[in-house]
Amino acid sequence: MLSERVRHNKIIFSGTVGAGKSTAINALSDILPVSTEALATDDIAGIKKTTTVAMDYGVLNLPDGEKVMLYGTPGQERFNFMWEILSNGGIGLILLINNAQPEPLTDLENYLSAFSNFIAGTAVTIGVTHMDRAPAPGLDAYRSRLAELGHAPVPAVFRVDARSREDVAMLVKALLFTLNPGLSDA
Repeated sequence: MLSERVRHNKIIFSGTVGAGKSTAINALSDILPVSTEALATDDIAGIKKTTTVAMDYGVLNLPDGEKVMLYGTPGQERFNFMWEILSNGGIGLILLINNAQPEPLTDLENYLSAFSNFIAGTAVTIGVTHMDRAPAPGLDAYRSRLAELGHAPVPAVFRVDARSREDVAMLVKALLFTLNPGLSDA
């Protein structure tokens, strides 16, 4: 019999405002996601109408009965106290970076720094969103920055559409394969 820890894996989705964390969880979840969206009333309102203020939650049911719990953090730094709370007990981090923001590589560096203690005990996979609107920097620039920051081996980095169940599933699979390279592709 599988332990509760193994049967109910918890993956954290974090990253920049507008990167698609809520959208990704919605695309992948087998339940209607729980969301704490509120009207954006600050400078975020120029980017999008609503913003996550506490968390998003979804569940991915695997064929063998295991569940993957999907927790999305708020993207705004003023809600960063939720990042540590939500990361507690997590097995890994999916970091989404909005490539259409002015400094996406700086955003990458900032989020990796903020989650460095968590990543040190787990793993991270990176999804770059909105590359259709802003193709630069490319994925090689992200990989180079990760290497410069001392991430060895360099984590997996993918171009993703957060609305696509297949793209988001690819991020989850990459994270799980990083955590356990002996997994089979189910």
